Amino acid sequence: MAVRRLIQGEYADLLDSRIGDFCEQIYLLTVFYKVCTINMIQVPSTSLSFPNRKRAMAQEGPHLSNFCADNWTWNRKDKSHEVKLLGEDLKTAHFHPNWSNGTAGVRGTRVLNRGRYYWEIEVSQRIFGTSMMFGVSTKKSRLHVNAFVNMLGEDEHGWGLSHKGLLWHNGKWRQYAKPFRENEATTIGLFFDGIKGTLSYYKDGCHLGVAFRDLHLVQDELYPVVCSTAAKTEMALGVTKREFSNLQDRCRSAILALLKQISDVSELSLPNLLKEYVTDGTDIKERSEKPKSAVKRNYYMRSSSCGRINGFKGYSYLEPNRKHFI
Repeated sequence: MAVRRLIQGEYADLLDSRIGDFCEQIYLLTVFYKVCTINMIQVPSTSLSFPNRKRAMAQEGPHLSNFCADNWTWNRKDKSHEVKLLGEDLKTAHFHPNWSNGTAGVRGTRVLNRGRYYWEIEVSQRIFGTSMMFGVSTKKSRLHVNAFVNMLGEDEHGWGLSHKGLLWHNGKWRQYAKPFRENEATTIGLFFDGIKGTLSYYKDGCHLGVAFRDLHLVQDELYPVVCSTAAKTEMALGVTKREFSNLQDRCRSAILALLKQISDVSELSLPNLLKEYVTDGTDIKERSEKPKSAVKRNYYMRSSSCGRINGFKGYSYLEPNRKHFI
C-alpha cells in the first residue's frame, strides 16, 4: 500500500495507463525505480568491513548486487528415460529409480550464452559410483548411454566436473578438486560468465577456482546439465541467479522487493504491459507461499581455498571482479 500511495501522489502524472510507446514505458519504470530507491530501499553498501562481511557470509552468503532470481528448471523433453523429474516445478532430478545399467543425464531450460548466471545443485547423500557430474553442454551432447562413463565432457560438446574431483572436456580429464565424500550430502555451485567465457565451481560455499575458459567462443547454445551413473540418486536445483540484463530489469527487481505478495502488482498504477512485465520477473508460487522471514541457506559466491587440491593453479573469481558483488 505504501507503494500505491507513493505512485499515486507526486508521480501519479507519470503513470498514465494510456502510455503505449515502449521507450516511454522504460523511462516511466526508470523514474519509478528511482523514486522507490530514494524513498523506500536501503541500497546495500559495498564497503563492509571484513569482519562484518565474513559474518554476513556465514549467515546467508554474500549478495550479488547485479544479480536477481532466475526462474528455470530441468527440461522434461531433454533428458534420459532413466531420469524422473519430481515436484510441480520439476527442479528435482531422480536418477535410475530402480537400478542402474548406464549413465543418465538431464539438461536445464536456461540458455547461458552471453550472460552471467549462478546456480546450485543440492546433491543427496547417495554419492557413489563411477560418475556423478555437473556442468554445461550444447544440445549435441548425449544424455544417455548404456555404459558407466563420464558422459558430460566425453566430447567437444560438454564441460563437466565429476564427484571424483575430475574436470572433463573433449574426452580428456584433469584433476581439479578433492574427491567428494561418499554418502555425504553436498551443495555444488556453478558460476557461468558468458562474457569472459569462464565456468567456476563452488562446493559447500568454498570457491574451487575457474575450471573452464573460452566458453564465450562456443557458437551453439549452452545449457546447465547434470548426469549420474548411480542408482536412486537425486540432484535438486537450489539457488538460481542471473545478472540484470538492463536497467528495466533492475527496476523490476526493485519493485518486486517492495511487494509482500505477487497479487500486489495489480494494485500498482502502472500500464498493463508493465504489470505483466513485473509479474513475469518472479516465481509466483514461491513468492505467494513462502514466508518473508524464511531464509534459505545458500552458499553462492563465498571465496575460499577449501576443497582445492595441492598444486591447483586457480584464483578467486571474487577478488578481481568485486565490483559485481557486495
